[in-house]
Amino acid sequence: MNRKILDILEFSKIKELFAPYLLTEQGRLELDLLLPTGKKETIAAAFLEMDDMSRLFVHYPHFNLAATQDITALTKRLELDGDLNIEEFLALKRVLAVTQELKSFYEELENVQLVKLDRLFDNLAAFPRLQGSLQAINDGGFIESFASDNLARIRRKIQENEAQVRDLLQELLKTKGHMLADQVVASRNGRNVLPVKNTYRNRIAGVVHDISASGSTVYIEPRAVVNLNEEISNGRADERYEMLRILQELSDRVRPHAAAIANNAWIIGHLDLIRSKIRFMQETGAVIAELSDRQDIQLLSVRHPLIEKPVANDLHFGPDLTEIVITGPNTGGKTIMLKTLGLTQLMAQSGLPILADKGSRVGIFSQIFADIGDEQSIEQSLSTFSSHMTNIVAILERVDTDSLVLLDELGAGTDPQEGAALAIAVLEDLRLRSIKTMATTHYPELKAYGIETDWVQNASMEFDTESLRPTYRFMQGVPGRSNAFEIARRLGLADLIVRHAQELTDTDRDVNQIIERLEAQALESRKRLDNIREVEQENLKFNRALKKLYNELNREKETELNKARLEAQEIVDVALAESDSILKNLHAKSSLKPHEIIEAKGQLKKLAPETVDLSKNKVLKKAKKDRAPKVGDDIIVTAYGQRGTLTAQLKDGRWEAQVGLIKMTLRADEFDLLKAEKEAQAKSRQVNVIKRTSGAGPSARLDLRGKRYEEAMEELDAFIDQALLNNMAQVDIIHGIGTGVIREGVTKYLRRNKHVKSFGYAPQNAGGSGATIVVFK
Repeated sequence: MNRKILDILEFSKIKELFAPYLLTEQGRLELDLLLPTGKKETIAAAFLEMDDMSRLFVHYPHFNLAATQDITALTKRLELDGDLNIEEFLALKRVLAVTQELKSFYEELENVQLVKLDRLFDNLAAFPRLQGSLQAINDGGFIESFASDNLARIRRKIQENEAQVRDLLQELLKTKGHMLADQVVASRNGRNVLPVKNTYRNRIAGVVHDISASGSTVYIEPRAVVNLNEEISNGRADERYEMLRILQELSDRVRPHAAAIANNAWIIGHLDLIRSKIRFMQETGAVIAELSDRQDIQLLSVRHPLIEKPVANDLHFGPDLTEIVITGPNTGGKTIMLKTLGLTQLMAQSGLPILADKGSRVGIFSQIFADIGDEQSIEQSLSTFSSHMTNIVAILERVDTDSLVLLDELGAGTDPQEGAALAIAVLEDLRLRSIKTMATTHYPELKAYGIETDWVQNASMEFDTESLRPTYRFMQGVPGRSNAFEIARRLGLADLIVRHAQELTDTDRDVNQIIERLEAQALESRKRLDNIREVEQENLKFNRALKKLYNELNREKETELNKARLEAQEIVDVALAESDSILKNLHAKSSLKPHEIIEAKGQLKKLAPETVDLSKNKVLKKAKKDRAPKVGDDIIVTAYGQRGTLTAQLKDGRWEAQVGLIKMTLRADEFDLLKAEKEAQAKSRQVNVIKRTSGAGPSARLDLRGKRYEEAMEELDAFIDQALLNNMAQVDIIHGIGTGVIREGVTKYLRRNKHVKSFGYAPQNAGGSGATIVVFK
């Protein structure tokens, strides 16, 4: 893209709109170098990256990056065998830390399908071992003592010598205090000294480092600490040398990875730039434009990005339209509309969002040319007309069918008749070459050109004759008209003069009347369009409310039906209970066989209605989800019967569990939740309580001890029938040992009963041979 169009449309100011949202120097550098392109693949890739980042923000609205510095220069120096200083290592550490954070974020990313950003995250290279080595330099820029054994030894020696110096000086402060001007240890030339009164200077042996301005105080380094201070100075030199060696060693470790780290820094900056685009969209209501292969431009509610409170306008520049000619007086917004189109195209072709509504579409142009503004040059002896013509000549030489041309005040600055003729000739040349063009002009002759010529359309900017102010509304398909007579009349010019002026321009009256009718039609169309949009919004709100009510009605209907079925089930349960009582009486009074009674009871149970299938009920789904395993749940491993605790869920759906001292990886079907088992036990207890409170219920144990034989056999027969009626699986019969007569009678009875599956004596701790356990079929 030619640089002149970027300067004319102030594209650098557009890029500055995104700078406040950037967090990294690398992102700022990429923004500074950003230029429009005519390659559709590049633009489409940038739009897909924004789509990915938008989806990311939906699930992670606080996605952020830490600030990083540009490390391009230091990685280049590493590649040239140079060494890094501490500040450069701190910048490098920051990049490695942000890289690791992004890698961890991507590995834990869920529920977001990325199309283009996947490649960026995958190309990030983490260096945990290198990060560990660089911990030798803390965030304050201090090289830690553990960086090398030699550095630790040197610093330890320095600390020991400094401690001895402090002790010696403190001792001198105590013993020679009367000779000192002040009871403190001073510092001169990096040495610890004592402020000695001048009268005692010969009483304290040492090196004089300074004398006060009055000459009353002499600063002496005692001889006892001179040697120690020398050792400390030597130690400091050794420390500096060792730190330089450590920096060289760290540089050698980083050097093989310099290119990969530089690539990490670029990816971080690129992600930062994409993130800034989404933040700009959130703050300004910008959108990602659609791309057209046919230079089909459709801008809905497009706004100029550099105006504080811009007026939104629609612009339709389809493939069946080659030129749009905007006519009308000055200060109406014609030039702003021209620049809005140019800037919107530049932003889209730079991979940036545009200030418009969803559904907006842009074309792709290899070049955009513009002749906007007054560029007269006194030095080159060029008038306004000459300047415009020079630019237009250069544009006509360079344009092709993939170009967009923006011409402001075409033909201005010369004789109106000649200027209009030149303007029409230039536009006709561009039209015949099928070059997309938008032009503004004052000349009324171009209105007729726009009406009579194929592939050309008139347009204008709305003007409010009541307030005598422009509204900056773009009216496509309506040519501009002069409002001079109306303005003059409202400003107080005599009506006689205005009418006389109108008589002198009778030839244009019909045209102005036609334009006036077109304006009225355009205004009416806009009002209808605004009304349609309002109705659409109301319909959307009503549709959402209706769907919500419909879903609630379905849920309520499903719930009520289920309640009705449950009530019916309760009624049938009551009927079954009554039938049980009736059947017991019949059994007692008739010769009905137990299996006949059981079959009759089964037929009665079939009368109960089935409850509604609630498998699709959202409430039940939520309850089922609540019963799903979670981290921290207690489990039993079914294969080993061991208890454990769930610690994490893997991406493939399996679970990590801590079972004693062992960590295990289990599928969901390889363990049972103790939570569900506890809930089942609680429900079972609740059912038992209900049964106990609602009635005594049938007994599963018969005690025949102390009974006569005939009486015992009658009770045994009635007990077995009752157990069969109540679908008992097992009963206990206590007959005691005694003479064994009742025990033998029980055994004979059970052998004859065809409903008994098996029987045998109870375990020794439950009665032994004094009780028999019966299992039914």
